Amino acid sequence: MTTATLERVSAAQTAEGPASRSISLEFSSASEVHAGLEEAVAELIEVAAKDAACGILVTRLHPGRYTVALDESVPFGETYESIAA
Repeated sequence: MTTATLERVSAAQTAEGPASRSISLEFSSASEVHAGLEEAVAELIEVAAKDAACGILVTRLHPGRYTVALDESVPFGETYESIAA
């Protein structure tokens, strides 16, 4: 079972304001991590493509907890991985 907390902007906010730049995820099983991260990255690729100004940074905060975020230090079209110290 996946326990995921996604910071998403509602459809009404998306039409009027900026789209979400960060997604927080928490998984209860290691087997769910790959698919969950792929889905979050795919969602942010759509957002990044609108501006073509930054890439995506996936950060492992601790086992089972990740953030996927648009990051200006990552070149457009690329996804970097990081482990929080």
